[in-house]
Amino acid sequence: MTFHAPLIIDIAGTSLTAVDRKRLKHPLVGGMILFARNWQNRAQLTALCRDIKKVRADLLICVDHEGGRVQRFKTDGFTHLPPMRALGEMWMRDIVPTTSAKKAGALDAINAATATGYVLGAELRACGVDMSFTPVLDLDYGESSVIGDRAFARDPRVVSMLAKSLMHGLQKSGMANCGKHFPGHGFVKADSHIDIPVDKRSLKAILADDAAPYRWLNTVTSSVMPAHVIYPKVDSRPAGFSSVWLNDILRGQLGFTGAIFSDDLSMAGARLIDGKTVSYTEAAMVALNAGCDLVLLCNQSMAHAEGGGKAVDELIDGLTEAQLKGQWQALEASEARRRALLPTSPAMAWDDLMVHPDYMQALDWIA
Repeated sequence: MTFHAPLIIDIAGTSLTAVDRKRLKHPLVGGMILFARNWQNRAQLTALCRDIKKVRADLLICVDHEGGRVQRFKTDGFTHLPPMRALGEMWMRDIVPTTSAKKAGALDAINAATATGYVLGAELRACGVDMSFTPVLDLDYGESSVIGDRAFARDPRVVSMLAKSLMHGLQKSGMANCGKHFPGHGFVKADSHIDIPVDKRSLKAILADDAAPYRWLNTVTSSVMPAHVIYPKVDSRPAGFSSVWLNDILRGQLGFTGAIFSDDLSMAGARLIDGKTVSYTEAAMVALNAGCDLVLLCNQSMAHAEGGGKAVDELIDGLTEAQLKGQWQALEASEARRRALLPTSPAMAWDDLMVHPDYMQALDWIA
């Protein structure tokens, strides 16, 4: 049987329980996503990540850690990173003399983006985290409350240059990246966590604008997360469940070769497919069969979640049964893309990082 571990799950607390260990040992589980509830301090986070790797060394430890309002760890030494819009605003400011300490203009913004990526990645890796789901490649139309200042700018060229610079910083720290939310979430007002956004623009318009960064960055983007948004002029399904978007357009037209993550399957935008409410297992199968390599199920491990955390076990058991019945096919290529996201270089210890010249220089650019 082909080995493929497509499930990214979470845990409820700050340490692993026996149930957590059992779930993480399952061969269909490929990683774990951390949240603020999994954080007390750096020592605890480091111990948690170490314990996860003891369960299985190949598990991918992920987090949404972008900067601004989406930063899971903010205390005990973690740098408060700016929202990405701050880098776009720096780009647009008039250039100042090189003798000035004020940072402004495109080249300063590029340096600041690289510094942000390096600090972000190096601090996480020092605690044992493998990757962050960043950068946001959505365009800032000023309409989306869920995207808002998470986006660099409105101009896809500015977004691409700043995102590439941030990716460079992440790469310098030894961390992979994830461009999101393909082909673009910034144009719609609705929040896919609680609603099903619909973007009625044509494919031509989307490719010319929102999706352009994915083509320009296809040589440096490690992974992509599609949007739980429906683009009816292209497909009736949300992008993350659409073979048209993932295989024909993202991989075919735009030349992307990295890993594709589904966005969280517990979001409202993932629970209604083809007009029908679906289970987590059904959503996972549709996403995998449409071209996703990995699928995320978040916030279902907690006692107050639907079924008291049983949803995670139901997904693992349901996908196992579906595989045995041939309802989805494990792919070696998908597993290879998952493993390619794991760091290949040793992480710098926190105390060593704090006095490293590259890190101290990067902090000067973020301040």
